[in-house]
Amino acid sequence: MDLSLDASVQYVPRVGPRMATLLKKLGIETVYDLLTYVPFRYDDYSVVSSIGSVQPGETVTLVGTLDSISTFITKNGKRIVTGRLRDNTGVINLTWFNQSYLVKVLKGGETLSVSGKVDWFGPKITLTSPVYEVLREAGEDTKSLHTGRLVPVYPETEGLSSKWLRGRIAHLLESVLEKLPETLPQRVIDAEGLLPLSVAIRTIHFPQSLAAVEKARERLAFDELFIMITRSKRQKRLWQTTQTSRPLPIDDRDLESFTGHLPFTLTSDQAKEIGNILNDLGKRVPMNRLLEGDVGSGKTVVAAAAMFAAARNGMSSALLAPTQILAEQHAATLRRILEEPFRIPVYLVIGGAKKKSTEIRGDGQGVYVGTHALLEVTDHPEWGFIAIDEQQRFGVSQRAKLREATQTRTVPHQLTMTATPIPRTLAQTMFGNLDLSVLTTMPKGRIPVKTWMVPGTKRNAAYAWIEKELTATDSQAFVICPLIDVSETLTTVKAVTSEFERLKGIFPRLRLGLLHGRMKPMEKTAVLRDLHDRKLDILVATPVVEVGIDIPEATIIVIEAAERFGLSQLHQLRGRVGRREKPSYCLLFTETETPEVTQRLKAMETVHNGPELAELDLTLRGPGELFGTRQHGVPGFTLAKLTDTKLVARVQTSVDSVLALDPTLANFPHLRELTEIDRIETTQS
Repeated sequence: MDLSLDASVQYVPRVGPRMATLLKKLGIETVYDLLTYVPFRYDDYSVVSSIGSVQPGETVTLVGTLDSISTFITKNGKRIVTGRLRDNTGVINLTWFNQSYLVKVLKGGETLSVSGKVDWFGPKITLTSPVYEVLREAGEDTKSLHTGRLVPVYPETEGLSSKWLRGRIAHLLESVLEKLPETLPQRVIDAEGLLPLSVAIRTIHFPQSLAAVEKARERLAFDELFIMITRSKRQKRLWQTTQTSRPLPIDDRDLESFTGHLPFTLTSDQAKEIGNILNDLGKRVPMNRLLEGDVGSGKTVVAAAAMFAAARNGMSSALLAPTQILAEQHAATLRRILEEPFRIPVYLVIGGAKKKSTEIRGDGQGVYVGTHALLEVTDHPEWGFIAIDEQQRFGVSQRAKLREATQTRTVPHQLTMTATPIPRTLAQTMFGNLDLSVLTTMPKGRIPVKTWMVPGTKRNAAYAWIEKELTATDSQAFVICPLIDVSETLTTVKAVTSEFERLKGIFPRLRLGLLHGRMKPMEKTAVLRDLHDRKLDILVATPVVEVGIDIPEATIIVIEAAERFGLSQLHQLRGRVGRREKPSYCLLFTETETPEVTQRLKAMETVHNGPELAELDLTLRGPGELFGTRQHGVPGFTLAKLTDTKLVARVQTSVDSVLALDPTLANFPHLRELTEIDRIETTQS
């Protein structure tokens, strides 16, 4: 069968439907997916030794004749296969455990190449559980896959081994690799000294040296970044050239009136970013901006300035929030900033509200704050500006629905807000289609949360201190657990349900509440109301409290199994306390005190800046770990590392040079297809 790159992987010889099902678990569904499935390490079996020279502890490759092979069963019922391999320098035993099928696969007299570790088995030197290949003649120069070379080791799943993957990939390298189209313009390949794509793919699977591996990795990482950045820049260009908005200009006198009525003084960051946003709003190209800032940095007031400008131009605004609690908090803040001094009405639209359409009304200058319920409303004024808080909590179609609900051909200006600290390198790569605003200065009165890493030996002392502190200061606390239920495998990791029961015994004089993701929305709301109304002293919860809960009197947060969270998420959780001028504390409990864990958690004690922690987390753990598996639109990089700032800069320059000469990639149809945009979307989907 003549395979195409986009054909189902089941049609690769010796795959079939059953193995295709296993491959799907690894994300491999097409021939192309299998061809580009890269190893994560290599076993070095490149040095071929003579049997007479081997020593226990060595990892070697041996080539010889299999004298015999047999199997026996031990007293404990284990099946052991033993063989004897001979060359002109000596004989060595081969031992495999629980692989009795080998006596049918291997036959005496065959020439074998075997690779593995030399060890003692009883009184004899043995090659234990070696990888093997059958050769036609001793010393024959064959294309070995599993021995006598740098052998690729792939991420596996049960029933699917690296040895099997090597065989299937080797077949594809010979049968379909020539069909793989080049992704990069030739002048980029030449200018950057990159390998051709087909050479890089062949090399990454079966390299001649580790230096060759690095050259192949460089090329493939360059491709990943190039495609991601090109797509973002094409998306931004499409947005700027095809979308039109209504300008929302505001004069200095109105701006002074807005800032003069605020109950606080803007930070320098807030003032700067309000200026940038108001400048964007004055244009016919719709604003498309990401506003990043720590919890409590004042993102809402920045959004309020844009809403004020919209109202001054006779237009309405919408703010989409992921939770009812957060929507209510935003509405309360905006009423203080906009409704009370300027009579700009602020409406709250939440799930379960009756007659939503009658609530969406006003003189065309209102602000509408809501949860997903806001997406279902069709009878509303024209949006001039929309803000989306924590956009990763909403799907692509949901975000588009709010924007596309406008009744005219103009597109509302859009501001996406997030409290997730994003390293600048990651933001420029992931969100290259957005303009970036960052708030790093905290408002006056906010003091850093004192943070300590607490080892298991000090747990009881910490509990005693917590009870004393809450009682003396009349404050509240959070206890965060990563799991809902007890895990059979993660026995040392606290689960919120069992921890809630345990802590009721430790704090008998305090009132405890429980909150986790499997509770019904009404149950969650009731618990949070009790916490807000001071009916609870301690809330035991999963990270569901990460976003959207403002408890002014909370001064202590305990995070169990802190090593399981990224620094960015720990920083967001820490933002649940220290909301006022009271001294506040974050206790990081861990039972794992390895040097790597200690280094990460100790950073929380001294660094209180979100973007700085995010950069550190990116360096220590990489983008996939930074946000959790496939969360927050993190790009699916296999080889590219955003910590490699030199490579990112090289790619950025190359992308700019290509798009400057050919903005639509008309001369590079394959690259155009890889970076095609089939819809206008304001954030990476």
